Amino acid sequence: MILYLRLFVCVRVCVRARARLHVRVRVRVCVCVCVCVCVCVCVCACACVCVCARETQEALHRIVSTLANKNAELRSFLETVDVTLSGLQDESWQVTSQLEAELERLRAALEEKGAELRGAIREEQHRKEAELQVNTLLCAGSPASLYFLFNPASFHPVARVTMAPAFRLTTRPAANQSMACFMTDFSQEEAGLRRLHFLPVPRPPEVDASSCLVRDNVVTVAWRPVADGDGDGERIERYDLEFRKTNDDSGERSDACWERISNIRANEFTITGLKFDSPFISVRVRAANKAAAGDFCQPVTMETRAFSFGLDAASSHPELQVDGDTVSWQPLGVKGHDGRLRAKESGSSRSATPSPNKTAASRAARERFAGDSYTVLGDQEMSGGCHYWELRPLADWKSFSVGVAYRSALGRFDQLGKSAGSWCLSAGQWLQSSLAAKHNNRSKALDWPLPQRIGVCCDFDNGSLLFVDVDRPRLLHSFRARFTQPLVPAFTVRSCCCYCALSPACSTHTHTHTHTHTHTHTHTHTLLF
Repeated sequence: MILYLRLFVCVRVCVRARARLHVRVRVRVCVCVCVCVCVCVCVCACACVCVCARETQEALHRIVSTLANKNAELRSFLETVDVTLSGLQDESWQVTSQLEAELERLRAALEEKGAELRGAIREEQHRKEAELQVNTLLCAGSPASLYFLFNPASFHPVARVTMAPAFRLTTRPAANQSMACFMTDFSQEEAGLRRLHFLPVPRPPEVDASSCLVRDNVVTVAWRPVADGDGDGERIERYDLEFRKTNDDSGERSDACWERISNIRANEFTITGLKFDSPFISVRVRAANKAAAGDFCQPVTMETRAFSFGLDAASSHPELQVDGDTVSWQPLGVKGHDGRLRAKESGSSRSATPSPNKTAASRAARERFAGDSYTVLGDQEMSGGCHYWELRPLADWKSFSVGVAYRSALGRFDQLGKSAGSWCLSAGQWLQSSLAAKHNNRSKALDWPLPQRIGVCCDFDNGSLLFVDVDRPRLLHSFRARFTQPLVPAFTVRSCCCYCALSPACSTHTHTHTHTHTHTHTHTHTLLF
């Protein structure tokens, strides 16, 4: 029994101790939680303070930067104001000096004119005074003659005299006192002087689009001045014309800069030396007088209808070196077509033999034509419309061909006119002059003198290809065909060396016309404009 009591007491003591332990643990946990919460609150507060400080610092930095920029702008503005003020003072002094000079010229002109008029009056006065003085001298001796006639003894000897000199004297003065012919009325001039004012700035002229002409790489621009009641049109001394090429029919967007032609005296000007390589050209004009130039008029955009093409280097013969708009013929000789032979001469046969994988594309492009097919094609295709270009050989040319072809119809060794997809006109003067039209390996000799300029007109839609002698307006030959593929201009030069430069032109007739002049120089120097 006693044992049970002792065990019960021990259990109660343990329970009480455990309860006290739980209370202490709970207190400790609450204290830890409170401490953690306080720490978190402090950390959040610090973070908020840091964020606010950073935002405040950034805002202050932005404000300081803005103030610095404003300060720089204000300084720049003050400098601009100072420069403007200085320029205003200089300009005011200049125009004031010019005004004083003009007024001095007016005063000098008035003094000169007044001296001239006063001189005329004095001259007339002296003339009339001299005539009246003569009358006075003549009349001074008349009383003595009359007294001599009153004496009867002296009268009889002169009785037969019908009239004495005294009777022949006139009593009318030789000059009158009137000076009415020298009266002046400067009321109109005075009104003109009162209307004197500063020289007005001319108003922008009006471009007369109906009188403008665009053709053959030449643009003729006509305009008319706009005069108001003050007669600004009579004050215009010169015009300035600006033009630029554009791809936009409105003329507002263009990467090209305005090109200016100044000091034009007439109301019309022809711009030459152009290259119609853009669909449109914009022009604008301004008038200028003695002191200032007015504003430019609104740009007027005119369509050039240009068919602009260059020389396709990828399709040219390997002996034709094409650089932009130029092509030169540089013969490679027998060894020139074999890279291994060239490498043997230089001692590096391995490097001279190109890898088939690396040069397949370049070989397919550069050796498009080979052998005797010294051909170069245009880089623009014709799939519709009517197009025109010209070829002009120079003095010492030897042989050339010009025409059109399907790009895919010519093989590497095919020449113009020897395939079903090419049409050309060939001219040569090796041993004798020859002119022939060629197509599908058929040649037709033409009994015409060699033209100095050949025009090619290709009407894709109607299936016609015309070759024209431009200098002697006549048709050399015409082809009729149904074109099933896009065409490209094609040229062949067979001679020692060749130089080509392309510059298309056009005409603003019903069709799109482009002039491409091909010149062949000594040993076939070919120049294409």
